[in-house]
Amino acid sequence: MVVSTENGLSLAAEHIRRRGARATPGRIRVLRLLREAPVPLSHAEIEARLGGTALDRVTLYRVLDWLVDSGLAHRSADAGRVFRFSAAPAGEHAAHAHFCCESCGGVFCLEAALPAAPVLPSGFSLTRMGFDLRGTCARCSAETP
Repeated sequence: MVVSTENGLSLAAEHIRRRGARATPGRIRVLRLLREAPVPLSHAEIEARLGGTALDRVTLYRVLDWLVDSGLAHRSADAGRVFRFSAAPAGEHAAHAHFCCESCGGVFCLEAALPAAPVLPSGFSLTRMGFDLRGTCARCSAETP
């Protein structure tokens, strides 16, 4: 469930605006959907849940890419190499390590510091660093005999 702020704007719109971006209806709807989903969703699942008239396929790809690039969502590939998307916790996503389940596509934020950045060659400039661990989450491990 999406909670509204005092002035009636949804938290999804507020988090999008904090990124210095326009809170378009498409971005808001997709971010709300990801926050309400109990499991990570594929592009096709998101498209189906939004309904055929919500966003065209290319716009949905762009919205998902923007949400990931802005830190509001995670993208990971499942065992079938299908990208799945989930909302970043509380819409804020600081630098930390992730565990990506190769079975369900779930992305779990870990309470672990990132390793130190490697020394870069002269002229290189680091803008972002990520660290993903891959395996099977507790729920999927329990479901596998």
